[in-house]
Amino acid sequence: MSAAAAAIHRRAAAAGDLVVSELFTSLQGEGPSAGQTAVFVRLGGCNLDCSWCDTPYTWRWDRHDPRAELSVRPVADVARQVLEQRAPRVVVTGGEPLLQQRALLELVARLHEAGRLVEIETNGTIAPAPRLVEGVARFNVSPKLATSGVRTSRRIVPDSLTALAGTGKAVFKFVVTDPGADIPEVEELAASYGMESVWLMPQGTSGPEAVDGMRALAEAAVPRGWSVSPRLHVLLWGDARGR
Repeated sequence: MSAAAAAIHRRAAAAGDLVVSELFTSLQGEGPSAGQTAVFVRLGGCNLDCSWCDTPYTWRWDRHDPRAELSVRPVADVARQVLEQRAPRVVVTGGEPLLQQRALLELVARLHEAGRLVEIETNGTIAPAPRLVEGVARFNVSPKLATSGVRTSRRIVPDSLTALAGTGKAVFKFVVTDPGADIPEVEELAASYGMESVWLMPQGTSGPEAVDGMRALAEAAVPRGWSVSPRLHVLLWGDARGR
């Protein structure tokens, strides 16, 4: 993390605020809620550095300026902006949202109390607090595979994956770049951690890549009883930010 980004996160943590990358309303493009309108709260910062990451502006400070990409915002302000939207669903994503779990607890509590369905997208390396689990409708957990380029000890945290599986609110969505290498690893992880809801999703930032990837993954998913996630936002808008 750069010195500027670290200073931003320290300032937010001291005040109990959130470090926000962007906030927008769109369609959920992935997983069980694909196609549903949602408000997206994208938080800044990540504890991994996947080679194919499609949101590097939330954490990669050798290519992006954190002073331009991140803002420190009070939880009440973020909640107010979310609740001004008509969408019944809120997707908290990143980066890695659970790095900001203390402030996130308050945000989720406010949104849950207002009747919003809250999904949290996480890489599975940090266990959620019980209070957070209570207010969340679903955890979209995306453990990273070896083809992400991240070493195993950083991307696979057994206690955290076990805790997330034990919430009864988790689906496990794997980004697949090389089916031949990735599918056996998914099988191993699913068996080791009792992952009952497994989704495969192709990596890709263009419509043709997404369609070809889904077609290939269907051949692996169907005989195993797994699901295939679209990348609806990519099909509709390509690699555009805020969509």
